[in-house]
Amino acid sequence: MDWLWKFPSMDEDMLRALKKSVDEGFRTFTRGYGSSIETLFSPLQSFLIWAERLMTGMPWPLVIAIIGAIAWLATRSWRIVVGCIVTLLLIGYFDMWEDTMKTVSMIFVCTVLSIAVGLPIGIAMSRSDRMQKIVNPILDVMQTMPSFVYLIPVVMLLGIGRVPGVIAVVIYALPPMIRLTNLGIRMVDRDVLEAADAFGSSSWQKLRNVQLPLALPTIMAGINQTIMMALAMVVIASMIGVQGLGQPVLKAIANQYFTLGVFNGLAIVGIAIIFDRISQAYGLRLQKHREVVHG
Repeated sequence: MDWLWKFPSMDEDMLRALKKSVDEGFRTFTRGYGSSIETLFSPLQSFLIWAERLMTGMPWPLVIAIIGAIAWLATRSWRIVVGCIVTLLLIGYFDMWEDTMKTVSMIFVCTVLSIAVGLPIGIAMSRSDRMQKIVNPILDVMQTMPSFVYLIPVVMLLGIGRVPGVIAVVIYALPPMIRLTNLGIRMVDRDVLEAADAFGSSSWQKLRNVQLPLALPTIMAGINQTIMMALAMVVIASMIGVQGLGQPVLKAIANQYFTLGVFNGLAIVGIAIIFDRISQAYGLRLQKHREVVHG
């Protein structure tokens, strides 16, 4: 009756041989194609270095002025603008400005990559049920896989550094962008699409002039979630060399520095709130505009 209590499993020797063959196959692939893959991502490294130098080399009053202007243009709310400025001033006052700018540059690069990759995939999913059935299980795996697991293949392929960290962050943060782009386009009113067809619009014209503008609030929600998930990966990505606010937090965990960890953690929270409020308010403004124009 032991079989009732012990689940039947693969023989230990077979399981060990299977794991060993998979590991050896991945190592062989890494040795054979690792350098080519690293060369493929060299433009990403250049983009990341440029963004980091731009943010860290810019005078701090100019950075605050630009972020304040973006907040005002996106939200038209003085409360949010003042909140952003006060948050940035407090971050700088507690000597976390440079790390914060490195983190912001990384989030900027990750967001641009997520939009560049996720938007076309979301559009393709919205236009094909078969594509949606294929991509959805992949997105389920990407969203449920523990974030630490992403680091293993990336580090084996590209080693330790900023580029592997950015790739891991993009993989983790990409699914909301794809899902909400797909959802937003599918939620466009059929009557509007029929009217576009009646005026003789092509598929490209209908997508560019009708579907994407009407789906923009939902797409903005996807961008918001992508930014939030990217910020959630900051500390984990610091384990493989990503600079910014995550490294002091990791140092605080390793050495039990309570204040260092709390201060840098609060800085991450502050940046997250800034991005969240700006993107949410902008999405809400787009939603109201859509209701006025098409309501």
